[in-house]
Amino acid sequence: MTAKVSRVRAWTDSLISFGCVVLMITAAKIAIAEPYYVPSGSMQPTLLIGDELLATKYPYGYSTASLPASIVLPGTSRLFGALPERGDVVVFRWPGDGSQVWVKRVIGLPGDRIALRSGRLWINGQPVGLRADGVGEAETDTGRQMPAARFIETLPGSREHAILRMRAPGHGDDLSEVEVPPDHLFVMGDNRDNSADSRFPVQAGGIGMLPVANLIGRADRLVGSWDLGIKSQPLWTWPSGLRLSRFFSAIH
Repeated sequence: MTAKVSRVRAWTDSLISFGCVVLMITAAKIAIAEPYYVPSGSMQPTLLIGDELLATKYPYGYSTASLPASIVLPGTSRLFGALPERGDVVVFRWPGDGSQVWVKRVIGLPGDRIALRSGRLWINGQPVGLRADGVGEAETDTGRQMPAARFIETLPGSREHAILRMRAPGHGDDLSEVEVPPDHLFVMGDNRDNSADSRFPVQAGGIGMLPVANLIGRADRLVGSWDLGIKSQPLWTWPSGLRLSRFFSAIH
């Protein structure tokens, strides 16, 4: 075997190995989990701007929405499909543009009746549990911190999570009762005064009723977090923006 043939074979083997690695990574991102970056404060205090979360894909089954975010195909029915539970934080493709990936909390399941009265959430004719939990901070997209009232909301099934209210009354505090249609979900952001969600139609920049087919996966854990507000500081201070306490923490 000549040296030239040996080099060609070595290059071929390397390309095959590289291709196999790419295929394995792509398969894992489709079937198991995929990381996503949080660019807005709509899910504060649960998720902060600059968090990187890991969306686990298998809990809700698979469809074309499960493909890596850069691949946009028409929606399909789900294989091994299962509904989320109320309170799950879900990652999905926005109904207005499948290339955009959003994250919200599941509030209503198919058949649920959802209403809002002066900011209080009602499900199936009953107000959900709500108790004050002090004062928190809501971060704007520019990195500015604003005081916000913090509450603990308890959904049917006793699942609790924190929400923020920056002003009262706020935009979207009232909603006449609506019924979630089959194969759809009602989702909301935990930062109730800064979230485009199922309270608003797609035409107004919201989500409307979210088709189950648009689900990508369940947000179970953070893999990292970096305070974007530090970008205005000198470059050498940027490592101090790492929120190490949030690394690999669970999402509730």
